[in-house]
Amino acid sequence: MEDISVNGTNYKIIRLLGKGKGGYSYLAERDGKQFVLKQIHHEPCDYYTFGNKIDAECRDYERLKKIGIRIPQMLDVDIENERILKEYIEGETIFDLVLNDKMKDEYISQLKEMCALLYPVNTNIDYFPTNFIVQGSDLYYIDFECNDYMEEWNFENWGIKYWSKTPEFIEYVNKNENSKRNC
Repeated sequence: MEDISVNGTNYKIIRLLGKGKGGYSYLAERDGKQFVLKQIHHEPCDYYTFGNKIDAECRDYERLKKIGIRIPQMLDVDIENERILKEYIEGETIFDLVLNDKMKDEYISQLKEMCALLYPVNTNIDYFPTNFIVQGSDLYYIDFECNDYMEEWNFENWGIKYWSKTPEFIEYVNKNENSKRNC
């Protein structure tokens, strides 16, 4: 694949890791080390309103770090090209663990520990299970998105619906499998 630079340093793109509301995340490599390179996009999102995405990423990263949430380290930010380089956390997503019947109660317990840090400081994160990776036995929030707390979007009222094979989870899987087949 092609190389992408962050502030003049080139990184070889290995593969697409995922696409979110704000950007595309790629597994990248340089000098034998792996990283995540996020390229901000400006594609429309009918259920979320953005301001300056790169500023929001930086601000949210600092907010989560201060709160004490286990997140990958932000290594570099290329403001001009709207790119972020961050530590690569190797492991399976909670989404894949649920899908493959490998989910463990301890991961929900760790998320509830995160919530105990987030809620008192008026903060929610994006609880969708693709945003969480288990490395060893530790749960990491690999996105930096966070927002002011709203009860309807907390883990107990929204996120939990996707952390097991609920009707919402199955519907999401079926909808996305069908859209992949239609491409």
